Amino acid sequence: MWVLVFFDLPTETKKDRKEHARFRKGIMQNGFTMFQFSMYIRHCNSRENANVHLKRVRKLLPEKGKIGILTITDKQFGEIELFSGLEITKRPDTPQQLELF
Repeated sequence: MWVLVFFDLPTETKKDRKEHARFRKGIMQNGFTMFQFSMYIRHCNSRENANVHLKRVRKLLPEKGKIGILTITDKQFGEIELFSGLEITKRPDTPQQLELF
């Protein structure tokens, strides 16, 4: 599963900028990486694990701004087409899952 968080937060006042930075740093501390500006992604091994991270993101929500959270499967994410200008770019690798017995 992949969890995508995309946001548009105000940065007009010093307080707004501080809240923007707090939210961004918070999701990065929870294992999200930047996919595009104001769009972060995280791979989760299961729906239960994704729900844990969804709850963590919800606790970080600022008072102002717009935040979207989308959960998709590995297969759906595998269908993504990425371009940098006119050139096709490689999508992020799916992290290896370790099994402990």
